[in-house]
Amino acid sequence: MLATIDVVILMLSLVVVAVVSIVASRGERSRDDYFLAGRKLTWWLIGISLIASNISTEHFVGMTGGAARNGITIAGYEWVAAVALVFVAWWILPVMLRAGIYTMPEFLEYRFDRTTRSIMAALMVVFFVLTVLATVLFAGSTFLSSVLDLPGYLQRAHGMSAESADTLAFNIGVWGIGIAAGVYTVFGGLKAVVWSDLIQGLGLLLGGAAVSVLALIELGGGQGLAHGWQSFVEGQGDKMSLIRPWDDPDLPGLALVSGIWIPVLFYWGLNQFITQRTLGAGSLKEGQKGVLFAAGIKLILPMLIVIPGMMAVQILGEKLDPSQMDKAYPMLMKELLPVGALGLMIAAVAGSIMSTFNSGLNSAATVFTLDLWSVYVRRDMTEKQYVACGRNVTAILAIAACLWAPAIRSFDGVFGYIQEFWGFVSAPTAAVFFAGLLMRRVPAAAARTAFIAGPLFYLASRSPSWIWNESNAIKAGGLVEALWRYSSLSFLYHMFILFVLLVGMMGLWGMMKPLPEAAMLPDRPKIDMQRWRGSLPVGLAVIAVTVAIYILLW
Repeated sequence: MLATIDVVILMLSLVVVAVVSIVASRGERSRDDYFLAGRKLTWWLIGISLIASNISTEHFVGMTGGAARNGITIAGYEWVAAVALVFVAWWILPVMLRAGIYTMPEFLEYRFDRTTRSIMAALMVVFFVLTVLATVLFAGSTFLSSVLDLPGYLQRAHGMSAESADTLAFNIGVWGIGIAAGVYTVFGGLKAVVWSDLIQGLGLLLGGAAVSVLALIELGGGQGLAHGWQSFVEGQGDKMSLIRPWDDPDLPGLALVSGIWIPVLFYWGLNQFITQRTLGAGSLKEGQKGVLFAAGIKLILPMLIVIPGMMAVQILGEKLDPSQMDKAYPMLMKELLPVGALGLMIAAVAGSIMSTFNSGLNSAATVFTLDLWSVYVRRDMTEKQYVACGRNVTAILAIAACLWAPAIRSFDGVFGYIQEFWGFVSAPTAAVFFAGLLMRRVPAAAARTAFIAGPLFYLASRSPSWIWNESNAIKAGGLVEALWRYSSLSFLYHMFILFVLLVGMMGLWGMMKPLPEAAMLPDRPKIDMQRWRGSLPVGLAVIAVTVAIYILLW
């Protein structure tokens, strides 16, 4: 159990974040205020908010556990994301801010038609609930109930069985996170989200740095950080190599130049969950600074998340069950952090859970309100009605996510669950935006077809490995074995193949039945569109550092 001071620090930290967030967002009366923070966000708020919304227990549980099992390869997601953010700052962000949009689906109406916008909006809302919101609740509850030892307390205090205590602790965590994060998202909107992100993000970065430094000191045996790093590298062997075989199930080397770019560019450039804070930028210059600031942080995140997972194996030794590597980070925290500091770090991780949840919640409510409700149900809403609708939808979606989260227990791990579900929408969405931006004669019918055919093709690609296990597929041989082997490839390959097929289909459609005239992209900016002069050199520096890292860790 945690010391009393740790519990007090944890509770006080969460209360302070909620109070600051709600106070900072008082007086929101319009769509711009509630959904885009009045289009006044500065670069430092944008940058920290992007990182805080991205980092959650899938990092401190899933990514750290993956590093403990397989080594530094999983850090590739972070370093590729840094480069993706550079392209967002250079290309995607200027286009979207010039369009003056509130949501990413809204852009598709201007480029294609309203039906295309609605299809994307509906997909986004559903998958926000099923993946972003529900998985944050699932992983967050699992992490907190473990580190707080809530099941053990319920067994000792109330004589409950281990299974009953575990289930009750999980449900308490799910509803506790859902209610706490939902309340200040409902009343605060995007401004509450980014201010909570700022506080929790800074705490997370500082706390993560403290854990990494203490781990190096532990490995160094009192001989300094440099000796600790040397001991770490010598103890890892080939786990310090970023490039894995082409058929690696987690992150195959070939995917670094193909499939990984599809989900990463979708996530950072086209996903309302992330792009909403960039759409709320006070100017293009502020937006570019914020995105590139986040790219810089991404470069160092593996030192705070991936490396500690690898060090945990050396420090904890036999204490760490090889079959439960997802517990590596919480166990390392308990091992290294003193009383008081442990409470602060748990508060930071709990804050990251809430940041990700309220960001997804606010984004889902924004898409539902602006892309579906106001388009098909109430077209004549006043500004106050927009805000009221957004708050009501936020509450409903929070409850829906809490109800769905327990269902994830029936899947084989939260990482696998996220990958399987996001794959249905990331490749089709990336393909439609790619064609919409670069192929101006492609008609709306082609985009609609891509949104419908894409998820079906992905289902066909993945389902054989769900239906047959390896032994049965090999025993059956022939077509069954061939389908199973294709289906068992990394999901990143399937995304890349699907993206290429959909772009090819839309390109061919555009040649055979092109629009009479090339489509004009919307040009109605609501903010200053002067570019930041530093965007090119800073972006090139991020790319250069990433390339250097891969060369060094090849």
